[in-house]
Amino acid sequence: MRSVAPLLLLAAVAAAIVADAADDGEYAARRRAMIAEIKVDVVATAEMLKRESLDARVWAALERVPRHEFVPPEEQAVAYENRPVSIGHGQTISQPYIVAIMTDLLNLRAGARVLEVGTGSGYQAAVLAELGCRVFSIEIIEPLHAEARERLSRLGFDGIRLRHGDGYYGWKEEAPFDGILVTAAAGQIPPPLLVQLAPGGRMIIPVGSSFFVQDLVIVDKTKTGELRTRQVLPVSFVPLTGAH
Repeated sequence: MRSVAPLLLLAAVAAAIVADAADDGEYAARRRAMIAEIKVDVVATAEMLKRESLDARVWAALERVPRHEFVPPEEQAVAYENRPVSIGHGQTISQPYIVAIMTDLLNLRAGARVLEVGTGSGYQAAVLAELGCRVFSIEIIEPLHAEARERLSRLGFDGIRLRHGDGYYGWKEEAPFDGILVTAAAGQIPPPLLVQLAPGGRMIIPVGSSFFVQDLVIVDKTKTGELRTRQVLPVSFVPLTGAH
């Protein structure tokens, strides 16, 4: 008499595959709904952004990156809501709309070298990597750095360079950068980051007190090294921390 154990094992594997596929389909639908909400917000803020839509590559990157993998298990049910989500240690994963517009405003080409200050869960770095950028990301909170390293590796984002340290001082050894994206609010634009921004490059940074609404600021460095700034819209970020 043939054993039924192999048949039971195959049935269990098949059931698991079906369940995973259902989960993937559910999350994919949530990502599409999230993107639809972001598009509405972009239109509503078009005058400030000076654009009514974002680069198609940004939408594609948001659709590919599994945001639910970048939040704690207990927060996965709300991962695709258009709002910040706690990731522990007093930090958050930014609102999807903010991730989208900051990514788009950098105006990056494939192969661009990008410095991210504030890795957090690694979500923003993953979105930048999906655009084909060479990403260098710094996180000052060691547990978040370690978690992001494990998570990004598990999800196949092995090309992202990570460092535990104070992002205020940038990553001098890898400078200059075509783009710099800061995911925490600074009282002023850190001078080391201005130095490390390549001529022709752009920085996106929230500037202002951690106790008040801040301004999302674009900093452009011309080919001759001149700096030009533009305030985009009011935002609310956690403060940039460190001994500076």
